[in-house]
Amino acid sequence: MNESNKYRDITTGLLFVTGIFGFVSGAFIISTTLFGAASLISNLDFADSVEA
Repeated sequence: MNESNKYRDITTGLLFVTGIFGFVSGAFIISTTLFGAASLISNLDFADSVEA
């Protein structure tokens, strides 16, 4: 596992857990945004997009 995947996994996990806490506390718009950001970060591959 390289460093990029480790940081991406940590970021995805933090966004997901924060989204769950936001959903439980009633901040539905914020939690939806956090779930969307976690989904985008987990599915996008930034390493292949940078080519010379």
